[in-house]
Amino acid sequence: MAKTKVEAEPDQPDEQLDRAIEELRGVLREEEQRPDAALRAGANSSIIMTIPVDVQIILGSTEMPVSELMALQKGSTVALNRRIGEPVDVVVNGRRIARGEITVLENDPSRFGIRLTEIIAATKSA
Repeated sequence: MAKTKVEAEPDQPDEQLDRAIEELRGVLREEEQRPDAALRAGANSSIIMTIPVDVQIILGSTEMPVSELMALQKGSTVALNRRIGEPVDVVVNGRRIARGEITVLENDPSRFGIRLTEIIAATKSA
């Protein structure tokens, strides 16, 4: 049986992401040690704050044989592994960082949002 996920899986492995984060931290440490670092500190943080990240809200997933996947048509229903009211995962660049509940935006009732209910503590890689 082939495993098929309905949700979009992140493309970037954790090891590559960890290396990139550590490299960025190293560069920032080197910059801070330069004599004129105090003048550029504000500029560096503003550059970092503008880096785009991929944010996904994972409602759930399922596993099905390829034959069932191929039989899906417009109007088909796919049951997910979560129930109504269960928290959804907030994933940033392939790493789960929080959980939350789906809500309707107060200022725009035609759109959904996520109210964070739990922030997941970061674990340090070895």
